[in-house]
Amino acid sequence: MLVFHIPGALRQFTGGAATVNLEDSAPTLGHALAMLWMLHPGLRDRVLTEQGQVRQHINIFIGDEDIRYSGGLVSTLSPGSEISIVPSITGGAC
Repeated sequence: MLVFHIPGALRQFTGGAATVNLEDSAPTLGHALAMLWMLHPGLRDRVLTEQGQVRQHINIFIGDEDIRYSGGLVSTLSPGSEISIVPSITGGAC
């Protein structure tokens, strides 16, 4: 099983679910995301660009590892992996 943690801003695309469990395993993050899009297609355009890359303002973690530093969409997954989709938080100085 794989577990996706969905941030509040994207839960409207998962019917309000904070987590999405995938019963099947996937060898890579890209495969797992493709399975997630089949269940919740509205998430895809909020997470990936038209070219299929992770949007600049979206961070994805497998466990505690940021995928930008561990292989991107070809990052390998293990059974029971927990994947967090986290929008970047921006702010400015006063």
